[in-house]
Amino acid sequence: MKSRATILGQCPNLVGGSRRDVAARVQERAGSIRSSARHTSHIAPQPGADGAARHPYQIRTPPILVFLAGCLSFLTLCGVCRAETPPAAGAGEPRIVNIYNFVRNSDYRLANSEDVLYGCTERQIELIQKAKLPATWALQYDALINPRYQKLFKEQLGTNDEIAAWWEIPRPFAERAGLKWRGQHEWDSTANIGFSPGYTPDERRKLVDVYMADFKAIFGYYPRTVGSWFIDEVTLAYLTERYHIVASCNCKDQVGTDGYTLWGGYWNQAYYPSRLNAYMPAQTRAGQIDLPVFRMLGSDPIYQYANSPGMSTLEPVYPKAGGSANWVAWFMDNLIHQPALAFGFTQAGQENSFGWDAMKTGLTLQIELLAKQAKAGEIQVATLAQAGEWFHHRYSLTPPTAVVALDDWKQQNRKTVWYDSRFYRINFLWENGAFFIRDLHCFDENLVSVTHDTPLQTESLAYGTLPIMEGKLWSGAEKAGIWPVLLPASGEKSPLMPDGSPVVKELTSTDLSISQPLHEGGTFTIICGETNVTFSGVNGQGQPLRWAWDMVGGAKQKSAVREVTQNGIAYRQTGMDYQLRLGSTGSSCRQLDDGSIRLLPDSSGKLVLIPCPVLSK
Repeated sequence: MKSRATILGQCPNLVGGSRRDVAARVQERAGSIRSSARHTSHIAPQPGADGAARHPYQIRTPPILVFLAGCLSFLTLCGVCRAETPPAAGAGEPRIVNIYNFVRNSDYRLANSEDVLYGCTERQIELIQKAKLPATWALQYDALINPRYQKLFKEQLGTNDEIAAWWEIPRPFAERAGLKWRGQHEWDSTANIGFSPGYTPDERRKLVDVYMADFKAIFGYYPRTVGSWFIDEVTLAYLTERYHIVASCNCKDQVGTDGYTLWGGYWNQAYYPSRLNAYMPAQTRAGQIDLPVFRMLGSDPIYQYANSPGMSTLEPVYPKAGGSANWVAWFMDNLIHQPALAFGFTQAGQENSFGWDAMKTGLTLQIELLAKQAKAGEIQVATLAQAGEWFHHRYSLTPPTAVVALDDWKQQNRKTVWYDSRFYRINFLWENGAFFIRDLHCFDENLVSVTHDTPLQTESLAYGTLPIMEGKLWSGAEKAGIWPVLLPASGEKSPLMPDGSPVVKELTSTDLSISQPLHEGGTFTIICGETNVTFSGVNGQGQPLRWAWDMVGGAKQKSAVREVTQNGIAYRQTGMDYQLRLGSTGSSCRQLDDGSIRLLPDSSGKLVLIPCPVLSK
């Protein structure tokens, strides 16, 4: 049974902030206010910016891995949740970087904006061409129809560059499609005006036809990729099935930034979206749009979480993050050297609305570093189209991926591990001498987006998934999280304390192991698998620990939980039923007097959690 999501249904405070005037926004987003040799695959020939015939985009994999992947693709997944299995990834997977610059013609928040934005794009091209790196240049419609940009791209881009589409809706685009313009400026950042969900499904398809026809008339071919902060599933499906685009991208996970909230989704890398909800990863071939959606902006895996203060991303305008040589080196070192399972990915680059002066320091240092790392074979710099083709040829379903950071650029001894599959995401955080589960969300392709067939009416947008734990949004007087505790035979519970750093390893193409030494001896082991997470604890003598997970979420957890039983927890959010099930015989679950929920392992110290939607009959 399919359910329709309601915007902001799970937490009214998902959208925060308001549209700002340009002086405040540029200063803020520049950081003055809001800033408080394993990968040896080769890149096939790139597309020509002039539209000449091009080879299929492909990041090549050694032949033995192709053979192994083909063999393993015959295996089927045996688990509690019915599932289809993507081909195995094998070892030595690539670390892909896409330099993505989207291009607007004007911005009402800037004086003399047309010249400022055009000049910025000129300098970006000059910098990246000098480094001989491929890049994706995504044109908003107002830039697409400007002869000045047409001439610039036809004359200055190289054969390795990709000209793509940026999917915001400015006045000339809407009017070219025969739609009434509702904005106050030539381009309006208000969500229900500037983005595709603000239009009816028929209007969305009409916009696609107009853009594609005009792009082809100018460049002689259709764009291969289309990106935006958010694109609805009707538009993505139409772009894929009629015009055969090979990839899309959307905004990083965030809460309230610029009035746009995407929260609880596939954290990084890329996923196949549900046909009913572009933000929700699909679980089946039948339920997915056959188009990988890559996550933008390169989020700090430790500090860029929910509505945390500051902005910690790879965007070069932020002097304490993407504009800092130290931060960028830290971020790229983790991308290159830490486990990632299927592949590692980040998106670099910057929108031209910031102007060259705000980005030149950060973008220059990033491009220089990326060129050096690409030459060393540590990363592969690819266009979005190339990354999309590789993903599509390699995976028929969304593969599991990981993002790991075991050192802290702030020197505050925090560490984190993110794991994503097409069924769930989970995040572990180490801080203040403890570790816990900060975040756990379920994915269900049957959750229908509220804007699937109805235009967005509000000036902000918010899309989410199905929360089991919200470490930030559910925190109140007590910090929300799923906390490991020791349960002695007599006396009070005590925290399960780590001793030293965890050891994180890839066990298989889908399974990630976290082994944490414990204070006073022993080890706590976590294995993240595609459909479940397994925990086990032993003491210094190898005997089972008496331990448990305590789920703390206050009033918001209480409102999400429908029932706690011996075998798991039933939830209901945004009109959808889902559950956290216990998969090991002898384990148990119970509600405590203080409102928290305790998950107990079996007698061997083992606990299996299955974050899984209730399957439709």
